[in-house]
Amino acid sequence: MSDVWKVGKDGTKGVRKAQEYCVLIGIITKEENEKEVLEHLDELEFLATTAGAITKKIFTQRMPHPNVKTFVGSGKLDEIQQYIEGNEDITLAIFDDDLTGKQNGYLEEFLKVKIVDRSTLILDIFAERAQTAQAKTQVELAQMQYLLPRLRGLWTHLERQRGGIGMRGPGEMEIETDRRIIRDKISLLKKKLEKIDQQAQTQRKNRGELVRVALVGYTNVGKSTLMNLLSKSDVFAENKLFATLDTVVRKVVWDTMPFLLSDTVGFIRKLPHHLVESFKSTLDEVRESDILIHIVDISHPQHEDQIQTVIKTLEELGAADHTTLMVFNKVDLYREAHFDDYLENETKEEIMEDMQLKFNNLYPYPNVFISATAKENIELLKSKMTEMIVKEYAVSYPFQVKTW
Repeated sequence: MSDVWKVGKDGTKGVRKAQEYCVLIGIITKEENEKEVLEHLDELEFLATTAGAITKKIFTQRMPHPNVKTFVGSGKLDEIQQYIEGNEDITLAIFDDDLTGKQNGYLEEFLKVKIVDRSTLILDIFAERAQTAQAKTQVELAQMQYLLPRLRGLWTHLERQRGGIGMRGPGEMEIETDRRIIRDKISLLKKKLEKIDQQAQTQRKNRGELVRVALVGYTNVGKSTLMNLLSKSDVFAENKLFATLDTVVRKVVWDTMPFLLSDTVGFIRKLPHHLVESFKSTLDEVRESDILIHIVDISHPQHEDQIQTVIKTLEELGAADHTTLMVFNKVDLYREAHFDDYLENETKEEIMEDMQLKFNNLYPYPNVFISATAKENIELLKSKMTEMIVKEYAVSYPFQVKTW
């Protein structure tokens, strides 16, 4: 029993979860080339790891569009089935695109394992990471909104309730009962969120005349690490996707200049629309901020795609026109990956200067290159932020007496 129960040991609670193993499935269509699909699948593997699953194999297939019933072709599905049957520890098949209820039901019956798509996986991670009442309510709302249009496919095996004496008439299918329950639940969750939002708005109003600075960026770029460094607080930071789910706000004072600094949930490619909708209240912190610090993981091979994802999400939130500073983080990891040991320091500096110039030409924002973990160029970052905050005070609160 010592292998099963871990109550009170090592700070854990309850029964130890069994390790899950999975396969990943993606298709290459006309809209995306093979390289892009493989990048998305790499990210999907990281999502699976974050959720606690180990990936055993990745399957891809070139198709003009997904099959309406099986998502992949019949031959590829047979190949996946044979691999799963030959590896009994696999309990999960994760698809890189959203599945319909019909596809989900058929695949689960055919492959005899749990079927999860990208949106469901992200929702699962969000559900695990949610700490506050607001985040938990937002996740539950997103899950209900995701489930509602997929009920028909999930309940295709059900018929109308039995007829006969006392049962005549149109009756009500179980699917309709479930739909009504889910719609009622969505309505209740929305009302609950409205109440929480009103409380959050009141809290924001009570913060006084302080400039608001929000850290934004792709997930796992180092926002929480930088938040801890700039505010001397203790925000949870981990090398996993969506380590931070609840928005954290801290009052920071540099010398005698105060401002509010917030750490927000990270963005990601293919982020489910209903999740963005549900989390709009959390992202109000971004929308209502005065200055955005857009953090980029410069060491990531797809950092330019990640920048575009963040910019697109900011546009959807109506925050694209905010004063912005781009912070290229993890330069130490970039050098380790790209610089030869025998490269001269002058050459290294020239390469970094060329990169900075390149991003200056690509994006209409000032930028700075730093390493939050190595504390490199942090003073330069603080200097640039201070300059922006002082300017914002002059514009937003011109009649406020400044003591700095």
